[in-house]
Amino acid sequence: MSDNATNATDATDAKQFHEEDRAPMGMTFRVFVYLVAVHFIVAFFFLLFYLGGAK
Repeated sequence: MSDNATNATDATDAKQFHEEDRAPMGMTFRVFVYLVAVHFIVAFFFLLFYLGGAK
């Protein structure tokens, strides 16, 4: 019976994520915000070039 208990815990350990395997939440949020901000800045520059070149 103890064999079944150890097999069950091994199976659940394999499915669980360990905290040290993930990036910190603050860093993940900052990377997401930076990516969104960079895309908005690039879109703004594209708009400026588009409006500046249209005659």
